[in-house]
Amino acid sequence: MASQTDGRIYSAQLGPLERRGEYSGAPDDRWAFTTHTTPLNYAAAASLAAASRVLHGFDDALAARCLETAAAVWRDEHNHSPIVFRSFNTTGGELEDEEVTAAVELAIATRGNSLYTNRLRSLLPVIERHFAGLGWLAARALPYMDPTFRDALERALAGFEKQQRGALAGNPFGVPIATGTWGGAAEAAGFAVHAYFLHQAFPRIVGVEDTLRAFDYVLGRHPVSNISYVSTVGTRSKLIAYGNNRADFSFIPGGMIPGVVIIQPDFPELKEGWPFLWYENEYVVDAASTFILAAKAAESVAR
Repeated sequence: MASQTDGRIYSAQLGPLERRGEYSGAPDDRWAFTTHTTPLNYAAAASLAAASRVLHGFDDALAARCLETAAAVWRDEHNHSPIVFRSFNTTGGELEDEEVTAAVELAIATRGNSLYTNRLRSLLPVIERHFAGLGWLAARALPYMDPTFRDALERALAGFEKQQRGALAGNPFGVPIATGTWGGAAEAAGFAVHAYFLHQAFPRIVGVEDTLRAFDYVLGRHPVSNISYVSTVGTRSKLIAYGNNRADFSFIPGGMIPGVVIIQPDFPELKEGWPFLWYENEYVVDAASTFILAAKAAESVAR
């Protein structure tokens, strides 16, 4: 971190307080400032387990290290009481939600190891309560779960779909629209992805329309304008955005902005020519990666 270094190259030839030109004796070049929070560790374990599957066949040694580390994190966190504290968005999500995510990814990566499927089964009440965020994840683990789990998930989905239809009727676009202080492009792209996996698991309940509507929303079918939220993707796209070259009033190809903000009670805004409103125009890496997955999902259902 820039605020935790003297900005000079470490030299073992100098004393701790000595400086010589671009060098100093402060051994801060490779310091890492970390914290221990159980939800964040579960999130890391989930990411490593997922990475192990992607890396398999490309870098088998690294894939094995990823899975071994994820399993070690899981074991460690189940050997002590959870450590939970909140610090904005840097300490992970809700404890049980993150554990569900880790259990799903580890169950898939290990092809149904009972250590993870049994825990996932016991976390079913959590999935049912937070179905909007966890239902699609749990559906991905169904090939390794028993029929009882599948039946419970299907019942939860049927109830959730009724509630969701009512919520989506509140706008003409048929997708969730964020009403806070941050645009909802990533939320819409995530909705496309969630609907895709639920459709794969339960095609009689969830069709392909949700995925396609949400994908279209990101590409221009939204309030205020018909501009695509993804720079250089679409007929007309966002080309003045809040990236690391924002002072140039320029863009990064493939970057995705948050998009339209609903100023309460009901005024939608998207300033296209002014990049410095970060809550409308800032590129975020996870949003762009969500769009890529949404694009693949849309391509799949369109076929």
